[in-house]
Amino acid sequence: MEPFFHGIVLAFGLILPLGVQNVFIFNQGATHQKLRYALPAVFTAGICDTILISLAVAGVSIFIFSFEWLKSFMFLIGFIFLAYMGWLMWKEKPDVTKNHNSNPFTAKRQILFAASVSLLNPHAILDTIGVIGTSSLVYSGYEKWIFTISCILISWIWFILLAITGKKVGQIDTKGTFLQRMNQISALIIWCMALYMGSQLFISN
Repeated sequence: MEPFFHGIVLAFGLILPLGVQNVFIFNQGATHQKLRYALPAVFTAGICDTILISLAVAGVSIFIFSFEWLKSFMFLIGFIFLAYMGWLMWKEKPDVTKNHNSNPFTAKRQILFAASVSLLNPHAILDTIGVIGTSSLVYSGYEKWIFTISCILISWIWFILLAITGKKVGQIDTKGTFLQRMNQISALIIWCMALYMGSQLFISN
């Protein structure tokens, strides 16, 4: 049971801080009238985390990020995506009296942005490598599988809970005032991450 609880603790430690990925999932739960309309974002984030954790445990991601040009490219793409997503969130004015089609984040757009904030965030990827990937080295065989599965399980549960919490907040905020402020806060957080990525382009070069 040690690998299982070890994975749970590490996964919570990585996923709990307020980051772009968490803000986006919460926002989608809050701004859609029905929870199922936010599922594309939840599933995409869960799948991306599953991929990242699996690669970290397998050691593949360490090899990929040994190429400086690839790291710089991902910082550039991440900067562009996050800057654009922040702009969309900032200008959005949620109206809870309208149907879900009024929300600019369609299923396709949710998948695109959830994938971008998950896979195009070198800082998060390096954290996954440094914490989960390194920690997995103490296990082998069956225990490594248990450790990996527990990390992945926590990610999925957390994203689902975030969407549900966002939905509850959206139900309470019948006028959409809080949701609009939440969108603006989300945009600021996303822009801060975009600026961070942009600064890394100069630092890495």
